[in-house]
Amino acid sequence: MYPVTDRFLKRITEDHAPATLVELFTTDGRVIPLEHTGGSVTVDRSQAIRRTCTVTVADPALIPRTPTDQLAVYGARLRISRGVYYADGTSELVPLGLFRLDEVSGDVNDGPVTLSGKDLAAVIQDDKFTAPWSATGTVLSAVTALVQRSLPDTQVSLSGVSDVAIGRRTFDIEADPWAGCQEIAAAAGSDVYFNADGLVVLSALPDLLTTTPSWEIAAGEGGAYIRATRGMTSDRVYNGVLARGENTSDNVAPVSSLVVDNDTTSPTYWGGPYGRRPLFYSSPTLTSVAACTAAATLKLAAAKAPNATGDISSLPNPALAPGDVIRIVHPDGTRELQQVASFTVPLSQDGDFPITTIAAKEDA
Repeated sequence: MYPVTDRFLKRITEDHAPATLVELFTTDGRVIPLEHTGGSVTVDRSQAIRRTCTVTVADPALIPRTPTDQLAVYGARLRISRGVYYADGTSELVPLGLFRLDEVSGDVNDGPVTLSGKDLAAVIQDDKFTAPWSATGTVLSAVTALVQRSLPDTQVSLSGVSDVAIGRRTFDIEADPWAGCQEIAAAAGSDVYFNADGLVVLSALPDLLTTTPSWEIAAGEGGAYIRATRGMTSDRVYNGVLARGENTSDNVAPVSSLVVDNDTTSPTYWGGPYGRRPLFYSSPTLTSVAACTAAATLKLAAAKAPNATGDISSLPNPALAPGDVIRIVHPDGTRELQQVASFTVPLSQDGDFPITTIAAKEDA
């Protein structure tokens, strides 16, 4: 969860007006606050481009007529924040992302105008290779090179994962560089994404059972709970991943590792009634058994996660992040630990705040 004060977490469960800020970064270097009437930011760890946004603006004069207009889609960016106002008139804001402005549309006479954008992974994704590209070195150096090929000033950092060497990986003309970043990151058992500050982070999904919950959504007075549903599905759910690496360019012998769900209490236990349902993954970046194990562990976390899903609606918490472990306290007093997969933060006071989770365990 994005760092906030205890005062902030208490305030979001109280009756308050939200503080929101939308800033337009024009291609000529200006930063312009935009008056807005609504919109939302959706964050989804299952998507290659994790953060997307819409912003509603009342003034139809903001619809661009030429590429040089203020809101032209050719290079402009949006930075969006949401937070709380306190009774003393001060406020506390947290960022929701830095976005490439992709679309502006609306009624040219009466408005409103809708702005749509994607986080800066879209810049890397669209910058397809026009010549073969070879990635070498370590996970961090290879991802940094790919990111800074399109966004020279963007920082890339590791969070809770170790940097490891990779085998040479050559990408063909027309290949997707952001998909390349994701493939390379898997060698360290890591996801790669743009965070709320607009920086690239390599990190692993926290363990649901060993991670301290970052937020409690409780029913009753003073709680953020509105409603919740639970479900289970076996559609596209796997309980083992075999990761393989073979790199003829570096003359590295084939390596592999099979990682399975070995939790005997899990409904997808490898040796249980669910059976064995393996998923297969291969990449020349994997040059050791350890790298294969890390990649298989990462893939398995996503492949078996849908066996327990939840949909929670609560009072909005803009500081939440995908992968956060949260504690749910239902109206009947039962408690669960769930892990955040996606959510949508409204930019209006009356907007709902749905949270989808990817795993759930009873909490004593």
